Amino acid sequence: MSAFYKLAPLDKKGEKYEFSQLEGKVVLVVNVASKCGFTPQYEGLEALYKKYHDQGLEIIGFPCNQFGKQEPGTQEEIVQFCSLNFGVTFPIMKKVDVNGSSADPVWEYLKSQKSGLLGFKGIKWNFEKFLVDKDGKVVERFSSLTKPESIEDQIKALLK
Repeated sequence: MSAFYKLAPLDKKGEKYEFSQLEGKVVLVVNVASKCGFTPQYEGLEALYKKYHDQGLEIIGFPCNQFGKQEPGTQEEIVQFCSLNFGVTFPIMKKVDVNGSSADPVWEYLKSQKSGLLGFKGIKWNFEKFLVDKDGKVVERFSSLTKPESIEDQIKALLK
């Protein structure tokens, strides 16, 4: 079993969300924020989720306040914002740190599997994305600049 499936972050209610339930699915993990220039990417993420969820795609958003303090809200406020403004139906986890000594284990694992530009391991900004295949292998890392719709072909290929 892939180490990815042994991870169990906390969901929006503070309960364990076992990644073992994701076995056999293609997963896109994203660090999100409500007050960021990239926040409109929620729209593209939700569109992908609606289009491919029934085929085995799971998208998981992790709110993070480490970049410009752009996710200051409470857990309830974050979830409400996502739902009201972007109709988000994919899972939003508990707010986490993605860098530093208090970084969530999910993000430590993802960063250890795929480094960013020029080998940089840390997360540079909100809306970085990690694409995980059906076997739990991190196959790609995308910067904040990468719009969700531009990775649709890679998702489709992994779903086959």
